[in-house]
Amino acid sequence: MEFLGFNLVDFIKAAGYTGLLGVVFAETGLFLGFFLPGDSLLFVAGFLASQGFLNIWALVSLLFVAAVTGNILGYAFGYKIGPAIFSKEDSLLFKKAHVTKAQTFYDKYGGKVVMIARFIPVVRTFAPILAGVAKMHKPTFLFYNIAGALVWTFGLTVLGYWLGSSIPNIDHYLLPIVGAIIIISILPGVVHYLQERKKSQKGSVAHTIEVM
Repeated sequence: MEFLGFNLVDFIKAAGYTGLLGVVFAETGLFLGFFLPGDSLLFVAGFLASQGFLNIWALVSLLFVAAVTGNILGYAFGYKIGPAIFSKEDSLLFKKAHVTKAQTFYDKYGGKVVMIARFIPVVRTFAPILAGVAKMHKPTFLFYNIAGALVWTFGLTVLGYWLGSSIPNIDHYLLPIVGAIIIISILPGVVHYLQERKKSQKGSVAHTIEVM
């Protein structure tokens, strides 16, 4: 099965634990990870574990460590460079719009965004960096970091494992299930965008009425 031309099953079988750790670490701690298919990768890895290709407990433990340490790196990076990140020019691997999107979620949810962001593509890459920029209290960041990593890695991976173990011929339904996961993961961002657009339109109408 493929994600934007990227065959998840073949990749996991070829790269094994090392490749999975690299993807999760990059997506949660490095700028270049924002385009990686973290949610679907965890689910498919869990499914393959149910088929005997990976050990489920070793898998979830290693993914959890990668997710926690990735966020710690992102936080340390943001803590060090501070507000300078907002003046950085767009490049192949960096888009200011992604930082702005994560900043919006951070402003709305505060420290909890570190946990919530785990389930939102793009935002999960930049949220820990912005937590560092904002100089979030380190113990608070660590708490939400660990809690979010635990729910994200164990939840999606064990879900894939459970479905793979419980439903006969689940591989026939793998593509639509992963598609549903992707849609659900981007839904909060879409809803937020529509809400902000609606507010903006209401503000424009109110301003027009005042002018008239």
